[in-house]
Formats: sequence, structure tokens, C-alpha cells
Amino acid sequence: MNTKLMIKICGLKFPENILAVAALKPDFVGFIFYPKSPRFAEPLDGEVLNALPTAIKKIGVFVNESLENILTIAYKYKLDGVQLHGSELVGMCRELKRLGYTVIKAFPVAEAYNFKVTKAYEGVCDYFLFDTKTEGYGGSGVKFNWKMLNEYTGETSFLLSGGIAADDAEAIQKIDHPKFAGIDLNSKFELKPGLKNVELLKDLIHQVKDKNRIINTTDRQTFLRK
Repeated sequence: MNTKLMIKICGLKFPENILAVAALKPDFVGFIFYPKSPRFAEPLDGEVLNALPTAIKKIGVFVNESLENILTIAYKYKLDGVQLHGSELVGMCRELKRLGYTVIKAFPVAEAYNFKVTKAYEGVCDYFLFDTKTEGYGGSGVKFNWKMLNEYTGETSFLLSGGIAADDAEAIQKIDHPKFAGIDLNSKFELKPGLKNVELLKDLIHQVKDKNRIINTTDRQTFLRK
């Protein structure tokens, strides 16, 4: 299978760091608007966000927030999309998509059964995001068992999150699920919450972005046995 991985870098908050990360040309940059997160982004520098290349989609991350507040923040910072990381219902996803936002719905994964809940969200989200199930919401820095991805049979493409680190490039390249669209990078690439290690990000992106992931059956079976 030949394809290109999309890169999402999440949990940004510091102006100079945002610009440095944008220079790496990720597909998405994420800003967390969940007050309990150590990466809570507000207040953001609007001028810095406006200076970002239009090719990079600005994604706001929300947890069980009202539609009104999501739209207020999205308008304030001229966001291109939203990532819903709580127990948001299908109707909210549908409305945000109708209004023209890229919609990413996160699902916590602890066992293969968790993929069944994605079925109701087919057609109303642009991407799903599969993250490690924790007591809180995201940013755990812990991987789930990636072998479980093979149990996902939905039609919506997904981003992989949860504890991805700089030494995971080879394992990422061996994932050959037809709906695997990209990776979400956060806590394993930080100097402190919200401040990304740009050189560490650059190294991983160099290994996986804009390179064809050529996966053969032997490599895939080796990966799945690990």
C-alpha cells in the first residue's frame, strides 16, 4: 500500500513555538480549549494564528463543550475545524460539519469493542481519532495496543493518537489499515506542557511525512505479532 501520512501536532499555546511548529508544514495544528488541560490554549495570539499558512488547518480541541461556545471560539480564532474529545452527540458533529468545519471525533480505545460506537458517527465526521482510554481526556502519553486497529471496519478515515514517540516511525509505517490517514503528536514531543520540541518533531516528520509507506505482507504480519 502506498500512501502519505497526515501530521497533526496538538497542544500548542506559545506564539514563537506555534510559528516554529508551523514551519514543519504539518497538515493540522491543534489548540486545546479544555480548561482542565495543562495545555489550555487561551488566550491565544490572534496575529500569530492569522500568520499561519492556509494549508495548515487550525483545529480547536473541545471536551463536552456547548455548540454555542465552540462556535464563539472558532469564530474568535478563525479555526478551520474542531476536534471533539468528550461524549458529544452525533447531532453536534453534523451541525459543525454543515457549517463548514472539519470535524474530528475522538474515541477512547481500551478494547476492540470500542470501535463499534463509531458507527453512529459515520458520514458526519471528516476523521475519527483513536486515542488511549484514560480516566481523563487525552494527553496520557500512553499507547493502546495498535493491533486492535484491525478490528475497525468503518468507512471514516482515522488519525492515530496516544503516546506516539520519536522512535515509533518504523511501527507507524507498518500500519497498513486502509483508513489510516495520519498521526496526532503531542505529549511525547514536549519540553513542558504546550511547548513542543521542534527538533524532535522534525526528526519524526522527516521519517514519515511525504514518504510512501510501502507495506508488504511479511512486514505487516511481523508488526501484528509484536
